[in-house]
Amino acid sequence: MHSSNNIFLVRPANFGYNPETAKSNAFQNQIIQESNVIVQNAIQEFDKMAKILSDKGINVLVIEDSPNPIKPDAVFPNNWGSFHSNGVAVLYPMLAENRREEKRKEILESIQEKFEIKEIIDLSKHEEKGVFLEGTGSIIFDHDAKIAYACLAPRTDKKLFIETSKMLGYKPIYFYSRDINGKEIYHTNVMMNIGNGYAVICLESITDETEKNQVIKSLKSSGKKIIDISFDQMKSFCGNMIELEIQEEKNILAMSQSAYNSLTLSQKSTLESYCELFPIKIDTIERIGGGSVRCMISEIFLPKKN
Repeated sequence: MHSSNNIFLVRPANFGYNPETAKSNAFQNQIIQESNVIVQNAIQEFDKMAKILSDKGINVLVIEDSPNPIKPDAVFPNNWGSFHSNGVAVLYPMLAENRREEKRKEILESIQEKFEIKEIIDLSKHEEKGVFLEGTGSIIFDHDAKIAYACLAPRTDKKLFIETSKMLGYKPIYFYSRDINGKEIYHTNVMMNIGNGYAVICLESITDETEKNQVIKSLKSSGKKIIDISFDQMKSFCGNMIELEIQEEKNILAMSQSAYNSLTLSQKSTLESYCELFPIKIDTIERIGGGSVRCMISEIFLPKKN
């Protein structure tokens, strides 16, 4: 099963602009506003998102961020962990030192109350070597086809990506992706999303034709309809979507309101043939944090406890 009905979200305590990550994330914006106002706006957006996903039928586990140490990006937990159907949990090495604190044992304990973690593979030791791989921000898993995709960048190491993919039983496919100014895309999940039967991807960001053709061939051979998005659409986080399972109903494709507004009528029509489009308004989190709806969601594929 490619999509999950089970997710966890981390309710932010100190959300804000993170200068440690801004060097590699061109999507972040520093705005002039009181920090407490920014935090309150982010919390309001978060609470509304958690509620509407839960009301829609998603099993949402909300975990409170700890106030200390301050973790401005704690609302984006998909970067430090992935939780697989065979009971394996993987913890990933993070580039920014102030993001490494997000990997809290209390979160794993909360997950283990309802789900079975048979093995924890902790790759955090690579942080000491300056080698990074930031979870499902760096890696796009096609769980059905057992293929893993990654655009290489400071936060996504080629060798570790290949090793991790093979360890988890996935074929690794890597490439370089750059924005309209030639800057490397910081995370694969802002330029690419894979759902059941389709892939949303900014193909023009893959400048090497051989790499681009390899990605296209792989997606098509695994039965994916390609929805190609532009640089402007990528900037509006059209690549940062996630399909979630709704039991006995059509799955939803969760995305930000800005991403939804940026899609063309034709793209919306194509996507709606696969799932229900589900826009969520998170303007503060998106604009300041440089991440969108998919970054906020960590899927749980772990076996459920009886």
